[in-house]
Amino acid sequence: MNRPCLRLLHPRIQFRCNSNALNPASTSTLKRPSLNLQQIVDNQDLTKQNLEARNLGHLVPSIQKILALYSQRRKCIQDRAPLQLRRAELIEALAKTKFKDNKAKLLEEAVEVKTKLAPLVAQEKEITTELESLVFPLPNYTHPDTPSTEKEIGTIGELKKKTVVRDHIEIAEHLEILDLRSGARAVGHAWYYLKGMGVQLERALVSYAIDMAMQRGWQLVKPPDVVRTEVAIACGFRPRDEQGDQIYQLSNTAIEESATDTGTGSLCLAGTAEIPLAAMHIDHVFPENHVEDLPVRYVGVGTAYRGEAGNRGRESKGLYRVHQFTKVELFAWTREEQSDQMLQEILQLQWDIVDSLGLHARILDMPPHELGNAAYRKYDIEAWMYGRQTWGEITSASNCTDYQSRRLNTMYRRKDGKQIFAHTLNGTAMAVPRMIIAILESGLQEDGSVVIPEVLHKYLGAEVITKPVASEIDRRREKDLKYY
Repeated sequence: MNRPCLRLLHPRIQFRCNSNALNPASTSTLKRPSLNLQQIVDNQDLTKQNLEARNLGHLVPSIQKILALYSQRRKCIQDRAPLQLRRAELIEALAKTKFKDNKAKLLEEAVEVKTKLAPLVAQEKEITTELESLVFPLPNYTHPDTPSTEKEIGTIGELKKKTVVRDHIEIAEHLEILDLRSGARAVGHAWYYLKGMGVQLERALVSYAIDMAMQRGWQLVKPPDVVRTEVAIACGFRPRDEQGDQIYQLSNTAIEESATDTGTGSLCLAGTAEIPLAAMHIDHVFPENHVEDLPVRYVGVGTAYRGEAGNRGRESKGLYRVHQFTKVELFAWTREEQSDQMLQEILQLQWDIVDSLGLHARILDMPPHELGNAAYRKYDIEAWMYGRQTWGEITSASNCTDYQSRRLNTMYRRKDGKQIFAHTLNGTAMAVPRMIIAILESGLQEDGSVVIPEVLHKYLGAEVITKPVASEIDRRREKDLKYY
């Protein structure tokens, strides 16, 4: 029996637009993307500047190739247009004629037209495939007000004067709610076990974030944690970036087979619930009578899997950068004129969650090189982490305009009948591990206990996390057993 096995995506994956990105033999779930080629042609300098600002200068040479291919395709279309017109006329004439001699002449010309048309159609198809393979990896354009460096636009809460400061690992291990050593033995670096009140704290944070979102009209969804890899790529997630492998691939390969097998499968583990949530409306048109219902808001709970978890240094140790974590994600579809307002709505919800948890944080308007491929504009909230003595990102919110919807074919029909690509937005309602870090380091008391934010009391059933009393009993029992 074949079982799924995990391996990171092969770095030489080719981006194909109308086939499965990993398994060309399989049937794609996505239609050909509606990429805005004219926008690139009309904004050549802006496109190059955008790539350079996003640290994607290696893609700049592709712009000239795109322009050349675009011109070639236009010539193909111009050359085949009169032939197709004549072919349509011949078909109509053949249907009407009753004389054999006339029909023979028409058939002869029809064959001649078809012979001339075939190579032009084939050439256009080949050019289109190559053109889209160059355009597909390009990032979204960037909001004109996006700063060149991160810009602080607000702060939340006050910095506490603490008499005792410790790293979250030391705090969590003292409270016996985190086991990094077992995680490393069972899986490897950047995997972990939460225990006891650590698990309870995760449940409390997830429940609180869900309640906050639902009170503001967000519909609760539990999406799958596995998606087609082509869907992840369409959402703007690259299998590799400058930091290394990003996506865990699922392959239906027997676990006993060689670990060096380079075969590729068609599924991957979601790096964020954003991906399966976006996939809920693949090939969907929000109808005219439902356009007033836009925006559509979903809050999804999922397990995020990240193939690259950073270096094993101080900045990424413990729970700060891990391969797997629970995340509550916000995802919305809007009309094109609504997306700027929706981004502010998401940011306000994030602000209120962080503020109600009593954390000190700052809100940043992020520069182009910090934006994901799909993002047009992005805000981050960073909490002050007392043990790390630095800021740490705990939420982000992005407006992706029509970047994802063009690749997933998600549209809405206006009252005038015109179909427009929807705008998509996403934001973090709760990334559990980093929020645990912030709460532990912010709430640490001199006796080693941690005071929990008041809004979590009803979910956690406790106001303070202390070292379990049972652990002392267990140690005595272990000591007594040595005598037997």
